Amino acid sequence: MDWAFVQKSWDKWASSNIGSSGEPLKAALLINYDPLRPSRLLSTIAEQEGIKINPIELSQFVSFIKRNKLQTETFNIGHNQYMVTSIQENWFCARCLNTSKSTGEGAIVMQTSTFLLVALYDGSIGSASRAMVSVDQLVWLLSRRNL
Repeated sequence: MDWAFVQKSWDKWASSNIGSSGEPLKAALLINYDPLRPSRLLSTIAEQEGIKINPIELSQFVSFIKRNKLQTETFNIGHNQYMVTSIQENWFCARCLNTSKSTGEGAIVMQTSTFLLVALYDGSIGSASRAMVSVDQLVWLLSRRNL
């Protein structure tokens, strides 16, 4: 794995896509994840910005992904609980169930061959579209190197 490329790509992408108002995302996680590897090898956080997730939360989220019951279960990231609203071949979208924001909050989870990218955003349809474009940019970069 080309970690230098991953870190450089993440840093460039995160600096222009995650942050204060005006950026499409409020937070993102890049999780080292390979569903074909032995289960004794734990997934780890490769990069994170705008949120700090602990190992227990990470383990619970990865277990949610592995169970593949996206339509019947919810998942937690930080203090928020999410319900999946749309499922595609290598990604899904979710909405926050316990948000205090009037416009809502959402998550996009996209899988590459070796990573899960979890992107969090504030807002509704327009914000979700901007977030998806942002997520797709990083996934495209990683996929070019089969990562």
